[in-house]
Amino acid sequence: MRIRKKLVVLHTVFSLVLAVILLVSLRPAISEVVEEAEKDEARAVLETLLPELAKTGSATPGSGVEFRTGSAESLQLESAALEAGAIPGRVVTTDSSVVGPGAAVYFIGKAGGPGIYHVVAAKSPAARRAATQVYWLTVLALLAVYALVAVALELVVLPQNVYAPIQRMLIADGALQAGRKVEEIIPESAIPRDELGEIMRSRNESVLKLRRQEAALADALSRLEEVANDLKRKNHLLETAQRNLADAERLASLGMMSAGIAHELNTPLAVIKGLVEKIAAEPQAGIDPSQAALMLRVVGRLEKLGDSLLDFARVRPPTKSVVLVRALAQEATTLVALDRDARGIEIANSVDPALTVACDSDRMVQVLVNLVRNAVDALVASGRRNGDGVNGTVVIDASTSEKDGREWLSITIADDGPGIDASVLPRLFEPFVSTRLDAKGTGLGLAVAEGIVREHGGLILARNRGDKPGAVFEVMVPSGGHSGTSTT
Repeated sequence: MRIRKKLVVLHTVFSLVLAVILLVSLRPAISEVVEEAEKDEARAVLETLLPELAKTGSATPGSGVEFRTGSAESLQLESAALEAGAIPGRVVTTDSSVVGPGAAVYFIGKAGGPGIYHVVAAKSPAARRAATQVYWLTVLALLAVYALVAVALELVVLPQNVYAPIQRMLIADGALQAGRKVEEIIPESAIPRDELGEIMRSRNESVLKLRRQEAALADALSRLEEVANDLKRKNHLLETAQRNLADAERLASLGMMSAGIAHELNTPLAVIKGLVEKIAAEPQAGIDPSQAALMLRVVGRLEKLGDSLLDFARVRPPTKSVVLVRALAQEATTLVALDRDARGIEIANSVDPALTVACDSDRMVQVLVNLVRNAVDALVASGRRNGDGVNGTVVIDASTSEKDGREWLSITIADDGPGIDASVLPRLFEPFVSTRLDAKGTGLGLAVAEGIVREHGGLILARNRGDKPGAVFEVMVPSGGHSGTSTT
């Protein structure tokens, strides 16, 4: 039950109880007043009859008066008999007699006979009516006063001082549960200066403390995530250093690569073998132009595979110079646009024009070409088309940060394609893992890029985007330059 309904029920019950109490408590007092008035009236009547009673021993009272004569026992006089008998001829009042409350008088008997008592009881209808009116008027007046107080409470006091603050707290709690932070705090102007106001202020303080704790927790989680990412980068740097120091590990990689090469060479060699066998069997027939073009494409694949293997196996220190990062990104996008059918794909260069880096520009462009080409191929393979092109976006961006007292440059290549398969992600930079040997690549592009970045003392990170589908490749290398300057 709501508070207002409870108060209405309480007012009603209290009114009924008050009425019963007034009826019960006022009735004896009113009855006593009427009784005293009737006794006084009986005394006055008896005093007027005294001369006649003293002369004849009897009297005839008027209407509305009860008159009796007899002994004290017959008239049922008790203490009044002693009081009246003490002074004969004196009128006294009595609370009880054969005719009820009234007045009594005693006369000595004649010739030594027994004394005689006379009793008068007077009924006053007017007094009784007046007393009844006073009785009911008093009850009604008190009930009316209480009703006025209740109405004043319900219409003036409680709505402003109880109902409104409670409703304001309910609204604020609803906003708190719905996450509307602007409305969850009760304004100071709406807080009364009473116990409800203290509750409202305490609630505001609790909500503010909760928000502070939430902010502190979010900050702690953010710092924890930053520490985790930093540890991940350090772990990658450590692994890179271990790979650079462990020749045996590189030999194992070369052995694995050799096995992959043997597998990848089977298909093009089988094509060339078939064509050569045909020429050997029918020298005069030769081969038609389509077969010659096929042989040329296969030889081109073998040449591309050989070049990629040389890049992968080449170990030489890079020739570094300070260059503009935006220029590197622009050259990479131009080369990819010439090498790939990128219609409908937007390649955005968002690199700050002032950023510079100390690197081997040719080889760093090769890294960016491989990464951008990989993103374009992923968008083309996704099959999303609009009109005559493939919809998709590749964004190149860069930023600097300081880690362990060194300034690092981070170049990110982000696309909105299908992302990287979770099963491939841990081995993405191993040879022949991410792609197969076909017309679009050799399967060594990411491995070559990872080797070049490692030679620059950096690392490549790959992950799927968290905000939407797509992949992000991040190249981290020591900056070695100063923002706003360039030697190239």
